[in-house]
Amino acid sequence: MLKIDNITVRYGQLTAVRGVSIDVAEGESVCIVGPNGAGKTTTLLTLSGVLSPAEGKVQYQGGDITGVNPEKIARMGISHVPEGRHVFALLTVEENLKIGTAMRQDRSGVEADIDLVLEYFPRLKERIKQPAGKLSGGEQQMLVIGRALLTRPKLITVDEPSLGLAPKIVDHVYDILDRLRKEEGMTLLIVEQSTKRALENADRLYVLRSGSVQLEGRTADLSAEDVERAYFGFDDHAA
Repeated sequence: MLKIDNITVRYGQLTAVRGVSIDVAEGESVCIVGPNGAGKTTTLLTLSGVLSPAEGKVQYQGGDITGVNPEKIARMGISHVPEGRHVFALLTVEENLKIGTAMRQDRSGVEADIDLVLEYFPRLKERIKQPAGKLSGGEQQMLVIGRALLTRPKLITVDEPSLGLAPKIVDHVYDILDRLRKEEGMTLLIVEQSTKRALENADRLYVLRSGSVQLEGRTADLSAEDVERAYFGFDDHAA
């Protein structure tokens, strides 16, 4: 479904991502892990069209989407949930959700899809008329994921879904993401700092450090020690 092919991304003179290649098959859950500054968010922003690579290509469903603007990429079926739970604080939960339907023409299906999102996230249903700024961090994360779902994506990219949340809430968010994959056929590409979460929830894993892929493979074949070593750059031969 997705092929990020040898991309290099720069901010001025700074190279943030160097020669990164990532594949995601339809129906997979793939995690990108790495420390702060590894290039994880830059990779997602390049996929989403916010940034353009200096080198390399991004392909989606066999077509080249390198440099395509974010709105067109969203219309193709890729929805990006950014880091930091960006909600419209003064708008209600319902109004925030409806923003996710702005590009859709099938108005008859919008209400049914909102009902489906509220079925997945019953807390949002309880707070449907409340300002989004009054929600807890976990509830805001549910809201931005729900809003992304209302674009009817085929591929969802989620940047740091566990950031700043209590472990119990993180478990719930990942349970919902897994249900969406199994029940709605979503494909997931998730950026995560926690190697433990990634190993528990992904089919495959990429470890980024210093802007490059250090390790990749199926989570069933990777040990926690292998991932930690790639994550922190430990030398096998160090004393």
